Amino acid sequence: MSSELLVDVSGGTAVLTLNRPAQQNAVTPAMAAALGAALRRCDAEDAIRAVVITGTPPAFCAGADLSNRIGEVSATIEPAPWRVRKPVIAAVNGHAVGIGLALALQCDLRYVARDAVYGLNQVRRGVLADGYAHWTLPRLIGMANAADILLTGRTFDGDEAKSLGLANACVEAAEVLPTALAVAHDLANGSAPLPVALSKRLLWEGLGMTPAVVGKLETDLNHHVDRGIDGGEAMAAFKDRRQPNWSGSVSGEWPAWDTGNERPGLA
Repeated sequence: MSSELLVDVSGGTAVLTLNRPAQQNAVTPAMAAALGAALRRCDAEDAIRAVVITGTPPAFCAGADLSNRIGEVSATIEPAPWRVRKPVIAAVNGHAVGIGLALALQCDLRYVARDAVYGLNQVRRGVLADGYAHWTLPRLIGMANAADILLTGRTFDGDEAKSLGLANACVEAAEVLPTALAVAHDLANGSAPLPVALSKRLLWEGLGMTPAVVGKLETDLNHHVDRGIDGGEAMAAFKDRRQPNWSGSVSGEWPAWDTGNERPGLA
């Protein structure tokens, strides 16, 4: 694993830390490749139930390393966090611009620092925002707000990020990672892994489907979950007055779910 990405797995949660603090964690090809490898591991290992992506202070990610060609780095982050079959949380503990913000937008949940600077400023450098930004941003904040951010290339702070709907919460910089870790711990220990993974995938893909297709998938996937390892655990735990002991396998129980595009799993 590259020293530009720190990986720590503990208690069901993987913490992936962008680690070029002197360069405000600007993305290099080596960092992008390491992040992709770590995300593939998180997708494949059942012991990992939640993922947090953060940066070594003082920044989250100041964009692509400008010693490389603008735009070439983002394409190497594969898989994107939204493709990983575990909840991925962005702990945006400092400035996030360009591909740095685009990376956070690819995550399922975002917790941001109040006083940091955010923006997709590529148009001010003569190129387009990348990293799926034209797909993720309108989903999160609507077309009008997305047009404002993408076409002007302006920057904004954490309070505005929250008011736009881009962030789940805005807190002081020192509280961003603890907040994200608390959510990750709750996900890793409270929610059944297979339903969470399937719900995540349906959330990301569902906006491109008709209501009828979504409804049928909800029914079909619930039947699949009912037949799985954890199918009767919730009721058994309720009857025994205890917390559920989830032991389901995302990798082992993933359905052959084809939405007409590509299979939801990475394999």
